Amino acid sequence: MRRAVRPLVFVLALVAAAAPVALAGAAPATGGPTVAGGASQLVAQANHVEVAKAAARRAVQIARTPPPSQIVRVRPGPGVVLRDRPNGSPLLRVGDRTQFGSPQRLGVVRRQGHWLGVSSPDLPNGRLGWIDGRTPRISLSRTAWAIRVDVSSRMLVLRRGSRVVRRMHVAVGRPGSPTPTGRFSVTDKISGERFGPYYGCCILALSATQPHTPPGWTGGNRMAIHGTDASSSIGTAASAGCLRAGDEDLNALMEWVPAGTPVVIR
Repeated sequence: MRRAVRPLVFVLALVAAAAPVALAGAAPATGGPTVAGGASQLVAQANHVEVAKAAARRAVQIARTPPPSQIVRVRPGPGVVLRDRPNGSPLLRVGDRTQFGSPQRLGVVRRQGHWLGVSSPDLPNGRLGWIDGRTPRISLSRTAWAIRVDVSSRMLVLRRGSRVVRRMHVAVGRPGSPTPTGRFSVTDKISGERFGPYYGCCILALSATQPHTPPGWTGGNRMAIHGTDASSSIGTAASAGCLRAGDEDLNALMEWVPAGTPVVIR
């Protein structure tokens, strides 16, 4: 709420500044400005109103723009402890590399004072691990990029701040193995060739896991946004839970989206 108040106060101040001009031009006193002078006042009045409108639009845009998301990078070394709550009991230790060999980056989902609540594939979906943000074993960065996925419409939206950069149709989990929902993050960006042609060009591994793998499934439980060798499945409920997209869309994600980018699936 506090974030929205400042732009509103700013806009009201501008409108108040423009108001005397409008009143002065509305009823000139006897012996006041000539017709030419009145026209000049009207032009000035119109300019003030346009300035106020433009300021209002900027203020609304600022109020609607989400703040950049924080990303934790684990520095090389022994790793960092994730706790069950701020200043709580240890849950596990994560190293400086992911299971796929990438530098370890964790998306911050919540903050409580100097404590950072992060999502991790080593924890159940929806459970956060808490890191003391003062520890020298991590560094922090920010990103304005964010991914939003609507499972019902089978649509992925890539945003940068408040701006929609790209929309793409995706395949989602089939009945019995639905795509998990929640707040996650990108952990790795991997070439699809490393795992086979059915992953297409690229894989963006997520911090989510699939608790409902299909019977007989041997592909692990990690969730990802990846390609496919069955392009006709895109836009349908056909996967084991992962999100499948076309190679053109995936190449854009690989280029723009850093590890640690927040991913919200609903």
